[in-house]
Amino acid sequence: MKRIVVATNNKGKIEEIKQILSEYDLLTLNDINCNIEVDEDADTFEANSLKKAREIYKVTGMPCIADDSGLCIDEFNGWPGVYSARFLGENATQEERNNAILERMKNLEKNQRTARFVCVITYYDGENIIVGKGETVGIITNEPRGNDGFGFDPLFEVESGKTYAELGKEEKNKISHRKRALENLKKQLTNM
Repeated sequence: MKRIVVATNNKGKIEEIKQILSEYDLLTLNDINCNIEVDEDADTFEANSLKKAREIYKVTGMPCIADDSGLCIDEFNGWPGVYSARFLGENATQEERNNAILERMKNLEKNQRTARFVCVITYYDGENIIVGKGETVGIITNEPRGNDGFGFDPLFEVESGKTYAELGKEEKNKISHRKRALENLKKQLTNM
């Protein structure tokens, strides 16, 4: 079974990734005692995920997958996008970020609340660079809904009328942007 380091300590992401790439032996940064914080300072999801994968590979010498993902609100030209985790600064809580988005959108009609979750996952093994991309379209709700999820999940309503946080992990993993990116990556890894 191929060992791959997943360049995150985000429990929600790790759980999602392990469910989808179950045929690989996935190690977290904690598993290998790697305490590196890679500065995500690029202006695209692709560049950030590649930077993280390369940095972790350089330190561990092990194949690595790293993702960058974010919420892109159409009305604001894709904002917060690559800045999703830090548009309020490094120390803001997720609740503060969610509240800031709701506040900024409070006067918008439903047709102005369209958004996309975008995920780019990059595999790097010192030689090969493989990129998987995924996207899910939805709308931003007027208030948070649901308790099963993380990040912007309570604000992001999909076609079913439920938010990511109302779907439950199994249902979310069938349609999530991360699943789509992982499936895309997995297909390419299998052909490697």
